[in-house]
Amino acid sequence: MEPGGESGCWFLYYAYGSNLLRERLLLRNPSAALCALARLQDFKLEFGHHQGRTSSVWHGGTATIAQSPGDEVWGIVWKMNTCNLSSLDKQEGVEDGIYVPIEVNVHTQAGKVLTCRSYQMKDYVSGPPSPQYKKVICMGAKQNGLPTDYQEKLEAIETNNYAGPVPIMEEIEAAVKGEKINSA
Repeated sequence: MEPGGESGCWFLYYAYGSNLLRERLLLRNPSAALCALARLQDFKLEFGHHQGRTSSVWHGGTATIAQSPGDEVWGIVWKMNTCNLSSLDKQEGVEDGIYVPIEVNVHTQAGKVLTCRSYQMKDYVSGPPSPQYKKVICMGAKQNGLPTDYQEKLEAIETNNYAGPVPIMEEIEAAVKGEKINSA
């Protein structure tokens, strides 16, 4: 078989939000494999509400990327099986028109440029994330060793101070603790 002949079975996914955290992504996509840390040049991280509606999952603004010359967003490139594409799209709210898949070129720490699938929110109104959502992003950034100054930037994000229940957070924390043996 010629090199790269299997590439049809895989795609690269660039995560910059809650899917930075391995346990969050693996809840729905158990076959994902960490490929690289990478930065997206000339974009910035923003939080918002799609059409002004707060996320019913996270109870606050969710992450998106916006073009912004001179800025950069750090994230993770996951190698994923093509059969997980629809599950990832669903998690990202593509069917509901909340996020649209986009193609981005990211730079790995080794200086490679990778073309990845990522997601961008459409029609959003800026708004702060819930503390729980921010925590997942910060946990993921730390887990994967994103640059310290970028982690500090994430830690400094203002939240909406939501203090109610976030069921997905409980699911993620259980997965992080490893109490739940793959009941998905």
